[in-house]
Amino acid sequence: MALSQAKDLTKEFPRSPAEEMGGYVLLARIVDKCRAAIVGTNGEYNYNCPLDRQFFDFTGIDAEEMKALIAGGAADDEVARWARSKDTAHSDADLMAWCFDQRNRGPQTAEEKAHFENLRRSACPDRVYARTWMQVLDAEEGRF
Repeated sequence: MALSQAKDLTKEFPRSPAEEMGGYVLLARIVDKCRAAIVGTNGEYNYNCPLDRQFFDFTGIDAEEMKALIAGGAADDEVARWARSKDTAHSDADLMAWCFDQRNRGPQTAEEKAHFENLRRSACPDRVYARTWMQVLDAEEGRF
């Protein structure tokens, strides 16, 4: 998808954080938010937010370097190959373990748990079994 085909995140949601791109969860969503931020259609979605930082911190990729690549019109497959080439510190097993951890990550502190519970009650009040951040985001955006 070229930059000219960026999603308008004021009218639609970015891809699910659970969707994989290049073997990484979060990356497809990050790319959607980055493209939208570049063209000014990101709405309430922020590129390089705390959720995105989970990916950037794990891979060691600089968010501004990725933004420059995407601003140059890189398609999804190009971004995925580029990300994997930049993340030389992690084996395939490390990547799979990280993705597993991200899919299962829930709130840790009492403050996070209270915030999470408020989001869960708002996004999916009838789904008391939602226990991860990805589940609540997917529910909030109508995918769960």
